[in-house]
Amino acid sequence: MESEYGEMSQGMEIFLDILFLSIPFLVLLLAYVTGKIAEKRHYTRIRVREEQWVNIPAITGKHLPDLPAVASAELVVGSVVVSVDHFKRFLSNFRKFFGGELKSYSSVIDRGRREAILRMKESSPEADLFLNCRLETSSVSKGKGKAVGCAELVAYATAVRFQRPAG
Repeated sequence: MESEYGEMSQGMEIFLDILFLSIPFLVLLLAYVTGKIAEKRHYTRIRVREEQWVNIPAITGKHLPDLPAVASAELVVGSVVVSVDHFKRFLSNFRKFFGGELKSYSSVIDRGRREAILRMKESSPEADLFLNCRLETSSVSKGKGKAVGCAELVAYATAVRFQRPAG
């Protein structure tokens, strides 16, 4: 009886050891899957909203010739803070150690840029043109220089509305 109990106990110990050692990998797998799903959903929402705004340009130039008379102009701003998921943060730590481009952060910056521009446009839906569009970016930290893997992007421009012909 004792040998069976000892074997069962040893088998249970091995199972628990394997389970305990696999938890970090399962957490990383979960972070990867949930991060991919969240990123895909965000890109889908961005594409749908971009289709709505494709005909209203955001131009980086300060002056454009031959514009109709301006009825109104106002400063508009759109901002967003986008975080990287834990899997990308894990991968970027390896890249920081060996050096090179942090490709896992590229989608964070891309999503943030596109989202900030959309929010800027959505803040002035009656605008005909967004003139002198600019983007600013910064990293968000916990304090004392400890980064949390977030990027803040701010888009701003002058929303111009042209005068409509009378009649």
